[in-house]
Formats: sequence, structure tokens, C-alpha cells
Amino acid sequence: MKKVFIGGSRRISKLNGQIRSKLGEIVDREFQILVGDANGADRAVQAQLAAWKYARVTVYFVGVRPRNNVGCWPLLHVETPKGLKGFDFFSAKDKRMAHEADCGIMLWDGESRGTLANVVNLVREEKPVAVYVSKRRKFVNALTSADVDTLNAFGSPKESLALQSRLPLDVPRKATRKPRRRTA
Repeated sequence: MKKVFIGGSRRISKLNGQIRSKLGEIVDREFQILVGDANGADRAVQAQLAAWKYARVTVYFVGVRPRNNVGCWPLLHVETPKGLKGFDFFSAKDKRMAHEADCGIMLWDGESRGTLANVVNLVREEKPVAVYVSKRRKFVNALTSADVDTLNAFGSPKESLALQSRLPLDVPRKATRKPRRRTA
């Protein structure tokens, strides 16, 4: 069964028709959904899935207990090394979801470092991700480092520079072998 990592910015707390439609496609195809426990996009996605009574959801969290589990779905606790705080602490669950998913959907406000990091993590693993860019009110697909650069350009200029300094946007490409020439 295909697994979809769905996440996004904490500033996105309501789902518009485009986003609900995309979620509806996933539900119709009966994919497994991996979602975090944060407020904002995670909670809004959870609320919509709970309203639809969708059961194929796993909520990932770090720390003692999840912050949100609207549909009382199965939980997956992600262990973190001692001493991690802030961004590094919470991104541990996101890295795990990116690794376990087959693809992703991210809801990005153009400023969230964590959401862009999720896109980068998925692209690094060569997994497609549909990114809803709220400022553009449209989905943009990302599969390559060039796609990530394009997404970063959609952010506010101030935030774009700040994100570049805090988040490595270089996505290594897999080395491809050139076929050997055979000589007679």
C-alpha cells in the first residue's frame, strides 16, 4: 500500500477546496497517510481526515505524548537523541516520515523552514512531493533540486535568503554510470 507523508506550515490552519480535493484523491485511493502532530497544517489535515472517518492514518510524534491526534489513530513515537531541542528535535519525526513514505504532500506558507526541509528530505530520497504554495494558491510538483530552488524562489525574498542560510538546499543527485565502451 502506498504511503503518503502529509505535512505543512503551522500558519496554515484551514484547508481550502484545492487541498481538500487532493486529500480526497488520496482517501479515494485508500493510501496510508503519515502525518505529524503539530498545530497548523498537521492538525487541519487530521481534522479533515477525522471528519471523513478515514482510518488509514498514523500520527508521528516526538517527546512524551502527541500534541494532536484528532482521529485517535495509531501513534508512532520517534526516539530522539538526548539534548535535541527546537527544530532538530521536531524534525526527527519528519525525517522518519520522509524516509518511510513513497511520496508527499506539503502545505507551505512560503516561510516555514520545516516544511521546506520536508520537501528537501523527500526529494533527496527521490520521492515526488506536491507542494501547495499558499501565496500562489496552487500546487507545484517537486522531484529535483531545481524544483526545490524554484519553490524557494516562491518564498518571500527576506525569508528566501534566511532559508538558504539555515537549510542546505543542495539535493545530491544520484551518480549515474556511463556505459562502458567495449573494444574488440
